Amino acid sequence: MSGTQIALAVLALGVFALCLRQGAAPARRAAREVGDGVLRILPIFAVALPMASFLSELIPEDIAAAWLGPESGFRGLVLAAIAGGFIPGGPFVTFPLVLTFAKAGAGVPQMVALISGWCIYGIHRVITWEYPLLGWRFSAIRLVAGLVMPVLIALAAEALLPLFPGALTLGRP
Repeated sequence: MSGTQIALAVLALGVFALCLRQGAAPARRAAREVGDGVLRILPIFAVALPMASFLSELIPEDIAAAWLGPESGFRGLVLAAIAGGFIPGGPFVTFPLVLTFAKAGAGVPQMVALISGWCIYGIHRVITWEYPLLGWRFSAIRLVAGLVMPVLIALAAEALLPLFPGALTLGRP
């Protein structure tokens, strides 16, 4: 268990202790919600993590490195940002996929662009939620306003890399 995991566990226990001070009923409800959440998430992890491992074996390193590797430059950042916008699903799909690309040779700034594109563009969310609820005008304004953000975020990450030398081993020992 990492230090971060231990800190989160201690924090969770502290919050649960505060919940207990409110009485047994709120603590039981909270514990039930935790159990329900774990039962919903575990099957997704059980599929997503092996999928990422299998994909990492299928993606040729030379192709991943050429298109999304550290040497792919600005073109790789733009490609990753656009590709991120078209990744369907939530974090259980996206983050194992990022790990897969990283293991296959993708660069850290490119993966930052991919995650940022997924967060900002999220075409599947635009089609299923944003447009039907908020309309095309709002969706267009938001998408155009955020158009360059994933690339700018990736460029900022690239500038920060010298401060975080361990980040270059993303997904690799």
